[in-house]
Amino acid sequence: MGFVHIELFTTLDLVGQAPGGPEEDPTGFAFGGWQAPLIDEVSGAQVDAAYEGTDALLLGRRTYDIFAAYWPQAGDNPFARLFNRIPKYVASRGKPELTWAGSELLGPDLPAAVRELRERHQQVTVVGSLDLVQTLLREKLYDRLDLWVHPIVLGTGKKVFDGGAVPTNITLLEPPAASPRGTVLLRYGLAEGIPATGDMSAPRED
Repeated sequence: MGFVHIELFTTLDLVGQAPGGPEEDPTGFAFGGWQAPLIDEVSGAQVDAAYEGTDALLLGRRTYDIFAAYWPQAGDNPFARLFNRIPKYVASRGKPELTWAGSELLGPDLPAAVRELRERHQQVTVVGSLDLVQTLLREKLYDRLDLWVHPIVLGTGKKVFDGGAVPTNITLLEPPAASPRGTVLLRYGLAEGIPATGDMSAPRED
């Protein structure tokens, strides 16, 4: 069985909306492109490494449209070569026209479709796609969650955990890694069970 990796850029208050540019998701949001001033060589290299081994993309409709308009014309660079070569799977409630070569619309039973993708591919990578991510979080259909936490607070915008969060144990897979501009990569893996509770006033057993 393959793995599903979620890659997300977020602010300190966990806003994940429109990090890349002002036209990415502008509805009711004035901070599109908030990530651009904070990118540096370290965080860029972290992102490059995160995609190693990717053999399929899983995208929501909005992210797919942005990618399909950009990457086929992006020239000869590693991300363009990867994204244009591998299959692209799209989660959408509608019936969009998928013009990007290698694209396929998933069926209405999204959890079942994602489970099937895990049988077909070694590493399915989810980029952005916050609405899709809510389903993956709720159904626990991911193996790794990468959060690049940027040192800004917006106080508005779509959140990473915005309706899809359920009680879940996760484990830190490696020590947090900070970039010179203060962005911290937190890499988590899905763990079994749900969070336990306790009583801080109870005597400790050492």
